[in-house]
Amino acid sequence: MNKQEFIDRFAAKTEFSTRDATKAVEAFLATVTESLQLGDDVTFVGFGKFSVQQRAAREAVNPNTREKLTIPATRVPKFSAGAALKQAVK
Repeated sequence: MNKQEFIDRFAAKTEFSTRDATKAVEAFLATVTESLQLGDDVTFVGFGKFSVQQRAAREAVNPNTREKLTIPATRVPKFSAGAALKQAVK
């Protein structure tokens, strides 16, 4: 399912217009993104948790040249599914 399909299904379930559903989905995504940028976790009990994880710097090797590279430390988004979501998908 892509974003537009999600918006269409969301609009049908909530009886929002497609325009209002688009605004709601965009606001949700922007809020989660802003929270993660600030280092905050976003938790929906039963659904899951969006968080930021630190990745340490590491060494890698270019397979073509055998040159050693240093991959810098970075922050990456992470999602952990909640118990209710895991059970629903099972």
